[in-house]
Amino acid sequence: MAEEPAENISGGDDSAAQAAEFEPATADTRAERVIDTLGELYWQKAYGGRDAVECLVRTILSQNTSDKASQPAHDSLMTQYGGSGDLVAALADAEQSQLAETISSAGLYNQKSEVIIDAASEIRRAFGTAADFDDFVKTESPAAVRKRLLDIHGVGPKTADCVLLFAGGRGGVFPVDTHVHRIARRLGLAPADADHEAVREALEAAVPAQKCGFGHTAMIQFGREYCSARKPACLDGPEACPLYDDCDRVGIDEVGESVVDPAEALD
Repeated sequence: MAEEPAENISGGDDSAAQAAEFEPATADTRAERVIDTLGELYWQKAYGGRDAVECLVRTILSQNTSDKASQPAHDSLMTQYGGSGDLVAALADAEQSQLAETISSAGLYNQKSEVIIDAASEIRRAFGTAADFDDFVKTESPAAVRKRLLDIHGVGPKTADCVLLFAGGRGGVFPVDTHVHRIARRLGLAPADADHEAVREALEAAVPAQKCGFGHTAMIQFGREYCSARKPACLDGPEACPLYDDCDRVGIDEVGESVVDPAEALD
C-alpha cells in the first residue's frame, strides 16, 4: 500500500485521520468496488476533527491552485493570524492588503483574501467565535451545516463538503473537485454530462458513508498518478491502470490515443 503523500490533499491532515478497514469482497456497487481498489492501492483513512475555521480557510486557499502553492500560504496565514486566540476575529479584522500579501503564494490572493475576510465576518456575526462555529459544524445535521456554509459568500459546494468531511468528520460526504469530476464521469460512475453536484449525488448514493471521505482523497491521488486529464495511464495499455477493468473510458480513444472530456464524447 502506498504511503499518503506529504501534500495536504483538500484539507486532509494526518493528525485528524484514523485508519479504516475496507473489505473489497463485500462491495455492492461498481463505485464501491472502485473505492475498495483504491483502498488497496493507497492509504485507508477516516477523516474528521480539524478546526472548522482553519479547514474553511485552508480549502479556500486551495481553490484553483496546487497543494504545493497553497500549503505555504496556509502556513503563513496561521503564523500571522493564528496565535491571537480566535482565528475568526483575527481574520474578520484583518487588513485586506496585508492578508493578500500573506497568502500570495496561493494565487488569486486578492480575491481569496476578500473571501476569507468576508467569511470570517459572517461567521462572527452568525456564531460569535471560532469555537462556536466549530461546535456547529461538528454537531448540527450535515444538511443544515452544508446549507449554512453555502450561504457564506465565496463558499461553494466543494468547500462546504470539505469542511463537513475534514472538520465535521461526517460520513457520506464525497467532495467533488476537478479530479473527482473527471474520473467519475470517465469511469462511467456518473453521467458523462453530469455537473459537480450530480457527480456528488451519484457517488454518495453508490459508496457507503464510511468510504466517501477516503474515496475523495484517494480519487484525487489516482487522478494525479494515473488518470490525468490529458494522458490517462490506459493509453499505455490495460496493464498500466489498476482500474482498467472497472472503467468505461468515456471520452478515451485507446486506438487513436486521443482524449476528450466525457461530456464531449456525447456529441
